[in-house]
Amino acid sequence: MIKNLKIQNVALIDEAEVEFGEGLNILTGETGAGKSILIDSISFLLGGRAGKDFIRSGEETALVEGIISLEDPELRQLLEEMDIEIDETEEELLISRNMQATGRSTCRINGRSVTARMLKDVCANLIDIHGQHQHQSLLDANKHIVLLDRFCGEELEILKENLSEQISEYREIAKVLKSLQGAPGQREAQLEIWQFQIDEISQANLKLGEEEELTQNRNKLSAVDKLAKNASEALKELYGGTFDSSATERVGRALSLVAELARFDEGKQALADKMQEMSVALADVVEELSDYVDGLDADPHTLERLESRLDIIYRLKKKYGGSVEDVLAHLDKVTEQYNRYNDTEAEIATLTAKRREYMQVIAQKCNEMTALRRKQSDLIQGRIVESLQELGMKNVQFEISIEKQAAFSANGNDKLEFMISPNLGEPLKPLAQIASGGEMSRVMLALKAVMAEVDGIGTLIFDEIDAGVSGRTAQMVAEKLSQIANTRQILCITHLPQIAAMADTHFLISKGERQGATITSVQMLGHMDEIQELARLIGGALITNSTVVAAEEMKDMAKKMTNKTLNRGTNKANVKNIQDFESDLASSKLDALIKTLKG
Repeated sequence: MIKNLKIQNVALIDEAEVEFGEGLNILTGETGAGKSILIDSISFLLGGRAGKDFIRSGEETALVEGIISLEDPELRQLLEEMDIEIDETEEELLISRNMQATGRSTCRINGRSVTARMLKDVCANLIDIHGQHQHQSLLDANKHIVLLDRFCGEELEILKENLSEQISEYREIAKVLKSLQGAPGQREAQLEIWQFQIDEISQANLKLGEEEELTQNRNKLSAVDKLAKNASEALKELYGGTFDSSATERVGRALSLVAELARFDEGKQALADKMQEMSVALADVVEELSDYVDGLDADPHTLERLESRLDIIYRLKKKYGGSVEDVLAHLDKVTEQYNRYNDTEAEIATLTAKRREYMQVIAQKCNEMTALRRKQSDLIQGRIVESLQELGMKNVQFEISIEKQAAFSANGNDKLEFMISPNLGEPLKPLAQIASGGEMSRVMLALKAVMAEVDGIGTLIFDEIDAGVSGRTAQMVAEKLSQIANTRQILCITHLPQIAAMADTHFLISKGERQGATITSVQMLGHMDEIQELARLIGGALITNSTVVAAEEMKDMAKKMTNKTLNRGTNKANVKNIQDFESDLASSKLDALIKTLKG
């Protein structure tokens, strides 16, 4: 419920503050006085768009603030999710929004800055605005199923919870299957890729340390001529040439001389032994050099084979890792993946069967939900048709269309939409396609009357709901508004005295001048001022004693009607009294008096 509304610099309003009451709040005033400015301000406050002319001429900023009752537990949860702190004992929200001349707006909830989208989400189930060209919740076909489901009660909620669990399991299985199967053809393509990689690496028969050995051999073969020359010359110096120039010969001769010394001088035996070791070591060097020279191969085919092998290793390293170790690790990985994929055929078959079972359960639950909705819709359709007939639409047809869809969600697989035919011979059409403003007003009111107990919206705003109605129908509209106001706050702009007389709180919107500027003001009316305004609505600009008397009688009878409506259905006598009052208000001398005064 909206308790307080503060407006600054909006259109013709420089500053206004309105304290709305519970029940039926009526707003009246001359045409062009600015009644719709209040509705536009509330729409802006709820996150709606506003044009450049929203800001009062000559001002830079417009401001709208509202205090709204906080009663819905789900709304508290939503605010917590938005990190807007709400004390457990707090029962009100302070919402403010301003707009600058540049078109930029700022939104706040309890002082916390929020986006316009967040503001709309918070206010979506708080206030519903209905005008001839602005139809919100009931014209949104996506919300029709929500409204119907509230009538279906706990039985449907249990089905929804169960269905939600089944869908969750189904989707988890589908997710695993998708990962195992991949997209059409993707599984086979992936297996082919892995098989190619396995074959390519396996056929290379890589070995750790092989690359270093091959590189060393390649370097040696690349310089084989120089190696052979150096080794040969070294061997020649050690074991070739003349007797005097060969190192081996000279060391051998030196060894003989030192051995002769040791034979005569025992102190030189150690020296002779060292010379013997030197001779043996030199012989080993000569032998190794000789083998090395003999083993050098200058065959170009050998070098070519080494280069080819190294090239294979290089390519594999470039594709699968920076080293032979990385390439071999990649081989192990893809081999494991390949084997696992090949082993999933049985798992895929098992999961596919489970998915089929869940689909059958889901289809069954969806069918149960559809049956429950159809049963409840039959009851609601009758009530809405009855309500519309009371509002003067004698030949109306109303139907809740329920169609099956292939896709499903936690709401089942029903596509639901309200369909109506206002006049005899016309086909049923979606509610949003009704052309007549008067028909739309009555349809909206009838739907609100039937849905009010379940739609959860605390405040309903009707901008000239009485468009295109009069007489008996006008009285029925008034009674419907009063009926809804028993459980909801209603703000209603009207030009009809029958509706205005039902007000629990009555506001007069008037336009005047101040310091050369046009100003719209809002005034809460006391009893006598309310009678004067009713007299104006009855008689037009001319207010006479007769119109005042008619206004007083109308207000008195409206109070009695409201009291009886509160107890409607408790006994047959009350119903009879209600019918008598309706007859008096709609078709008696009072209605005739209104027509006479206006004529």
